[in-house]
Order: sequence, then C-alpha cells, then structure tokens
Amino acid sequence: MPTFTVNVNRFDPYKNYRFLVFFGQSTTPVAAVSKIGGLKRSSDVIEYKEGGNALTRKGLGRTKYEAIMLERGLTHDKDFADWANAAQVLDQGSPSTSPKSLRREVRIQLLNEAGQPAFQYMVHRAWVSEYQALPDLDAGGNAIALEHIKLEHEGWEWDPSIGEPAEV
Repeated sequence: MPTFTVNVNRFDPYKNYRFLVFFGQSTTPVAAVSKIGGLKRSSDVIEYKEGGNALTRKGLGRTKYEAIMLERGLTHDKDFADWANAAQVLDQGSPSTSPKSLRREVRIQLLNEAGQPAFQYMVHRAWVSEYQALPDLDAGGNAIALEHIKLEHEGWEWDPSIGEPAEV
C-alpha cells in the first residue's frame, strides 16, 4: 500500500511546523500559536491471575488523555486570556458567566507545504486549567514574550472529513 494514496509521488511525511488552531466553531484561527504539546493518550492495564494458570492475563482499563499545552507570542489578541478568565469568573460565582463558556471544542489542523489541511483533530470539551499571561521578564534577555495555556479535555479524535489534499 502506498504511503500517500492521492499523491503517489510524494515521499516525505508532513512537517510539524505548519498548523492552525481553532476554538469552538470559529473559522478564524487563533493568532500566533507557535507550539502545541502533542496529543497523547494512554490506557491502564489491568492484570489478573486465573486459578490453575501460571500466566498473568492483561486487560484493558480506563483511557486517559494528557493535557495539551498551547504557546504563542504575546500580542493584543485576547483569545487565551478571555478563555482563562471565564474559568476564574465562573469559580467566583458570577451570575453573568455560564458554564457553557468554560468548555469548548478545539480543532487542530496540520497543513501540507501548500497550506492545505492534511489532518484535523477534534479535542472535546476542553477548558483552561492553567494560564501564564507573561513569561519571566529579563532586561538583559533577547527573547520573544510568550503566553501559555494548558487545556484539560475529555478526549480527542482524528476527523476523517479532512482527507489527503491533492498536491500539484
């Protein structure tokens, strides 16, 4: 079976530096995201022994999804701060905040060299558990100011509606 079914003359895998992130149903990508922690899940292993058998059997336990870190250069775009603040306001019992504003669907698209979506993953019911508004500041430094959010979520899945794009 070919590695690429549509672009049979392509031999190189996709690069990890071309991607977009979308919050909720927005069609506008979140600005300036420079790094996303990998999508990772693991399943517990349940070991048990049967009487009269010297083997230890192994069964599938619960699946856990690791939190996802997003990092971006500090700009005037308030997507990270607004979402992180929604959790804080809800925690303080503000009647103007709905729990619906806390959890969102997140889409992560991996793009090919032409900027076409090649893969899309859906992250379900994500919410901000950690927010860093400013990095350590250093007058003698020479670095980009970054902000971070840590997303807890209830799982992710590959979206089959995004297939291999035809490349010229």
